[in-house]
Amino acid sequence: MSLIYHITTAEAWSAAKTSGAYVSPSLKEEGFIHCSEKGQVEDIKSRFYAGVEDLVLLTIDTEKLTSQLIFEWSPSVQNTFPHIYGPINMDAVVTVSIC
Repeated sequence: MSLIYHITTAEAWSAAKTSGAYVSPSLKEEGFIHCSEKGQVEDIKSRFYAGVEDLVLLTIDTEKLTSQLIFEWSPSVQNTFPHIYGPINMDAVVTVSIC
């Protein structure tokens, strides 16, 4: 099992449970959902979610994803990140924890 991670709000996760799939605003705006590997989570949280409360961390099993996953280079931070090109199906999310 290969795992990746996505930070979101409890409210957005609750909406996903109702709709049956998770979709972040970046999917519509950029064409993919930003994710990270385990060692990247804290940096992402501090850079993009500073001061945001009610965050949850989705742990995603990449083998269960039905949308395409591509690891792509980010020149702004000189690192590679996982991007999901479509909704995250609920059965791919193996755990949800407070972030």
